[in-house]
Order: sequence, then C-alpha cells, then structure tokens
Amino acid sequence: MLLHLSVENFILIPQLEISVHKGFTCITGETGAGKSILVGALSLILGQRADTSVLRDKSQKCIVEGSFLIDGYNLNPIFDANDLDFESTSVFRREINPQGKSRAFINDTPVNLNVLKEIGERLVDIHSQHQTLELNNATFQLGMVDSYAGNSLTLNSYRKLYYEYNSLKSELDDCTKREQQSANEREYLNFQFDELEKANLKPNEQQEAEEELEILTHAEEIKSRTFAAIGIMADDELNVTGKLLEIKQLLDQASRFSHHLLPLAERISGSIIEIKDIANELRVFSDQVNFDAERIEKLNLRLDIIYHLEQKHRVATVPELIAIMGALSDKLFTISSLETRIAELKEELTKKESELLEDSNVLFSERQSVIPNIETEMHKVLENLGMQSAQFKIKHERLSNFTAFGTDKITFLFSANKGGEIREIQKVASGGELSRLMLALKSLVLNRSLLPTILFDEIDTGVSGDIAGKVGSIMRNMANHMQVIAITHLPQIAGKADSHLLAFKQDEGSTTVSSMKILSSDERINEIARMLSDETITESAKITARELLNYKN
Repeated sequence: MLLHLSVENFILIPQLEISVHKGFTCITGETGAGKSILVGALSLILGQRADTSVLRDKSQKCIVEGSFLIDGYNLNPIFDANDLDFESTSVFRREINPQGKSRAFINDTPVNLNVLKEIGERLVDIHSQHQTLELNNATFQLGMVDSYAGNSLTLNSYRKLYYEYNSLKSELDDCTKREQQSANEREYLNFQFDELEKANLKPNEQQEAEEELEILTHAEEIKSRTFAAIGIMADDELNVTGKLLEIKQLLDQASRFSHHLLPLAERISGSIIEIKDIANELRVFSDQVNFDAERIEKLNLRLDIIYHLEQKHRVATVPELIAIMGALSDKLFTISSLETRIAELKEELTKKESELLEDSNVLFSERQSVIPNIETEMHKVLENLGMQSAQFKIKHERLSNFTAFGTDKITFLFSANKGGEIREIQKVASGGELSRLMLALKSLVLNRSLLPTILFDEIDTGVSGDIAGKVGSIMRNMANHMQVIAITHLPQIAGKADSHLLAFKQDEGSTTVSSMKILSSDERINEIARMLSDETITESAKITARELLNYKN
C-alpha cells in the first residue's frame, strides 16, 4: 500500500510531499492541473523508463521517492532473490540526472529497472484509459481469465516448457538447414578426403623423394666423379695420401732439430686419417648409387601424386595437405554429428511436446472451470452499474498449435441490450460501456488477488449521472480489500471517496507549477460543488455536494 510520495523537479512539480491513506482516495482538479503527473511520478518508481524530458529544471536531477507498506503480500522471496533487505515499510527511489542517467534504489540499495519493475507490478496496478482499450485485445482477455483463476503457477510451468520447446525447435530447424546444405557437399568432401587418405602422405616424403630422384637420375655422373675423387685421394700413383705421408716423414726428420715442428707433423697425420676416411665413405656411397629405372619411375609417380594434390588444393607442402585432410575430417564429423543431433532433438521435442500438451490441458481445464463464475459475477456487477439487460459471455476455444499462453483462445462477447446480438466486445461496446466492463472485470479479478493498490486514471470516461455513482460504489467496495486511488472528473465518484486530493496549478514568478493537497471537509464540499457547477459555485451545488458526501447541514 502506498503511504507517502515525494517528488522533486518532475515536469511541473518543483517539490511535492503527499501522504495517501488506505481505503478509497480520489484525485480531482481542473483540466491541465497536473492530476496525471502523479501517475507519471509513481510510474517512475515502479520501473518505467524515463529521460531528461521529465526534468522541470534541466540543470537539476529529478527525484521521486515512495514509501510502501508491503507486509503480507508474499514479497519476501523476491527481496531474498535480489539480496535486498525486506522491511515492512520499504522505500523506493528513482533519480534522473541532467545527463539522462537513471538510478533506482529499494531501501537505499541500488537495483536495476527490471527488479524495480518486477516488485512494482506486485504493488500497484495503474489502470489508464489506454488499458481500457486493451479490453479489445485477445491476449488481455485471456490474462483477465488467468488472473481470476489464479493459475500463475500452472502458466509459469507451461511457459517454461514452451520456451524450452521453442528453443529446441529453433535448434532443430537450424541443424536441419545446415544438414541439408552439408548433404549437398558431403559427397565431394568424402571424395576429397578419400583421395588424400589413400595418398597415405608422410610429412617429409616429398623432400626425401626429390633428393633420391636427383641422385638416381644422375647416378653415372655421381659414380664417375666420386671414383675420380677417390683416385686423387688414395688410389692414383701420385695420390694425395702418399704425398702427405712424404710431408709427414720430412717434418718428423726436421723435428729432431726443432720441437716446434712436432704439432705440425701430428696435424698432417690427422689429415691423412681424415682423407682416408673420406675416401672409404665415398667408396661406400658410390657402391650404393646405381641407376634404377624402376625406382625412378616409382618416385616420379609418387611425386606426380603429391604435385597434383598440392596444385589441386593450392598449397606447396605435404604438411599443408595433411592439415587439409584433417579439416575435411572435421567437416565430415560435423555433418555426421548433425545427423546424430537431429535425431536427439526430434526425440527431445517429442518428449517436450507431450509435457506441453499435458500442461496445456491443465491450463485449459483451469480456465474452463472459472468461466461460468466470471460470467455470473459479471452479470451481477454490470447490473449494479446500470446495465440490467447486458449480456456477457466468454467464448473458449482450443487452438491446434501451442502459443506462449497455452492452446486456448478466449473471446469476450457482449451485448448491452436485451435481445441484442451478442458479439465481440470491440464490435459492439461504446466508450462508456468499455469503461464499465473494464471496471467490472477489475473488481472481480483484484478482489481475488494480493495486489495492495490500484490507481484508476480517468476510467470513468463516457460515464455520467446515476451510473457514475454506481461506478464510485464499485470502487468503494474494492477499497474494502485494497487501496484504491482514482483520478476522476465526476463528482459522484469523488463523493464516494474516503479522502480527497486536489491537483492545482499556480503561477510562481514567470513559471507555472503544479501541486497537490489533501482537502478538509469544507474544502471537499467546495471542490465537488465546483465540479457540479459551470462558472460560479452555487448554494444548490454545495447542497448537492453535501448530499454526495453524506454530510449533514
């Protein structure tokens, strides 16, 4: 329940402090006095988005703060879930700075707008003229039936399944499209992979094959040159090894006279050993090098395969071909896994669809069970609102597909006149009839809810005379169960209220400001008399005002 509202620098309001009592409170004032500014300010602390357009003074920030009595409305779990301190009287605050940045707080703890909105929707229902038009909307009609049925747990369970079902369906559609696209290239991918796999490629084989082919192709030239080199080093009559032996002997002889020559003689000895070793390795290598036409052909064939694959895949090395083969393997595995995933998704969807059908059947039954009660109670309330001949029916149909709200289609049917054709509300109800229908529905639904406060923003459009008094009586009866605030232009409704707030404008220097105050008994008489009068408040208007307020002379 709203206890107190504080507003600073909001549209036409520089500063406002207002307390709101339990029961039925009305707000009146001349056109343009700022009655609906209260709605805008309250909407801010209930999570509505805002920008710098709400700032009266563009250089200062706007602050709206509301105190709510929240005990007994099962809000503790939401506070706990968001790490908020639960207090019986909780303070909601919203700040909008000149740069347009918004901050929100609950009991001085910063919160985001989603949290503010989630809790705000459990505290206040703001009903505007725009919402009356929503009565023509099928989704809104279904929501009213759900609110009356109190089936939020079933609906939440169903919606959870529905969103999971849609998520699975979207994934299946995506996988199926990808699988169909992949199926077109699967054969080609398999061909490419098989071709590379059959090639049985080794990382270094191209270089080794090219080197071996070079040797075999020039085998005779290699043998002749290595043979000549061996001869020079060891086999010819004047070979290098023999000459080095002679040098070694000369140095050995000379070293008897100088020990400085011994190291040089030893180095010559080492050279002799090295040259002999080289000659031996050349003999072994030369013996192994033989022209082999069959081997040459085999190597050429192998290299042709490698060169062909490199050209085909536009690479230059075997390791790159091996990497391509790995990538092809991954693609083929993905296609194969898509088929597996599609099978899994179809199985999961079948199971989820069965669960959805079960929950939708429960929803259908819960809605069906309350429709006769709604129709009966609506007739009674509409009679109280002066519509004795009105007919109100709810058409309940089963859809063939799942929606976010189940498999139900709800249509409100109405006729204001006895014997009149009962048709969809949007086709037959006038503005005044829509207002009364909405009020009747709200009174049924909210009397069964835990909502602490409802604010009617000129719901009485198109209503006058005796009917206006009956609308006020409905609101007064609603106030036995919850706090009711009504912005009205009808004196008959204002007269039913327990307390009365007046919105007014006044000039302050070069600017106009809006404000609001609680009216005393005498002030209420004068205000209602003003609402009853044209330009001048007459004594007869005051007498009527007293009658509306049940005051004694």
